[in-house]
Amino acid sequence: MRVILFSGKGGVGKTTVSAATAYRLSTLGYKTIVVSLDPAHSLGDAFDVPEDEKIKAKGLPIRISDNLYIQEIDIQEEVDRYWGDVYRFLELLFNTTGLDQIVSEELAILPGMEEVTSLLYVNKYYREGEFDALVLDLPPTGESLRFVSMPTVLKWYMRKIFNVERTILKVARPVARRLTDVPIPDDEYFKALENFYEKLKGVDELLVDPEITSVRLVANPEKMVLKESQRAFMYFNLFGVNVDAVVVNKVLPPSVEGCEHFSRWVLTQKRYLEDMQALFYPVPVFSVPLMEDEVVGEERLRILSDLIYGDSDPIRVFHREKPYEFVEQDGEYIVKLKAPFLTKDGLSVLKSEGEIVIRWRNFKSHILLPRKLRDYKPAGARIEEGYLKIFLSRA
Repeated sequence: MRVILFSGKGGVGKTTVSAATAYRLSTLGYKTIVVSLDPAHSLGDAFDVPEDEKIKAKGLPIRISDNLYIQEIDIQEEVDRYWGDVYRFLELLFNTTGLDQIVSEELAILPGMEEVTSLLYVNKYYREGEFDALVLDLPPTGESLRFVSMPTVLKWYMRKIFNVERTILKVARPVARRLTDVPIPDDEYFKALENFYEKLKGVDELLVDPEITSVRLVANPEKMVLKESQRAFMYFNLFGVNVDAVVVNKVLPPSVEGCEHFSRWVLTQKRYLEDMQALFYPVPVFSVPLMEDEVVGEERLRILSDLIYGDSDPIRVFHREKPYEFVEQDGEYIVKLKAPFLTKDGLSVLKSEGEIVIRWRNFKSHILLPRKLRDYKPAGARIEEGYLKIFLSRA
């Protein structure tokens, strides 16, 4: 099964692009399910699903055609299905502090529950093998990064903290109950966590396998969107999740160039499109023109999918290799960039506004530095076996 994640800043068109991709996959004969993780669900609207049908589904898959299903995850329903004992303890804990019952119920749905529940479905669909492709419409960038980092955090907690916490509370519970009326988690709470974690086992390996999982960033040709997309690109790369394409959505078509109202917009977008080619190199960038009308219904999704992919099959892995990586060696940091065509002649490496800029003839690449390395600058570079190694030192 292929897993394709769509991420990007809110409002760039992730849901529409996800829906168009899933529709295209289904018409090519792949049994496909597209799942929305975004709390502001609009996936059903893209397929023009009636509101009463979405309510009736209660967060479970809705059949669109023989090869296509959609699912808008309802966290309240998922709490009842999978988080029962954990949720009840948290609700009781908040309620004990004097908070209103309704407020307690809302706060008991902690940040991260949506992402963890979504990971459960990724694992479930992969293990069952019912679908050929799973398309995930991720929430805006920050929550998307939490989604891909959550398996690592959970694994660390279960290995390092869970058993210790469970043992300590087992011993301390009888004493604590005599000393305080604050709720203490019982063994059912820990069993629920353990059972849930068992269902998630292996999902971390799925997310970092480039033959199975790809992230496709959706962006618009605008400065703020570009910067956020660049940060997301770096973080997905750091987490080891393969970014195989960037979809630049809502590009003004050439037909408006002569229009005085849009002429400056066209020039601005052209400049940012050129920047994106350099920022995301060697990952392919797909430019998608702004549609004449809103994309609702299967016919409009078909048109959009043609504009995005042309004759290409969306199930393909468009790019596999990490464009760059940060390597720690003897307390020093090295940026390792795959660039088999580079030579020393005309090569320059410099730092600019928290990123490393590499220039060589007509080639330009930007590598955003993580926060830990923001104070570092290039101290030298070397070309070895098709890689450019940039040695960093503290400024």
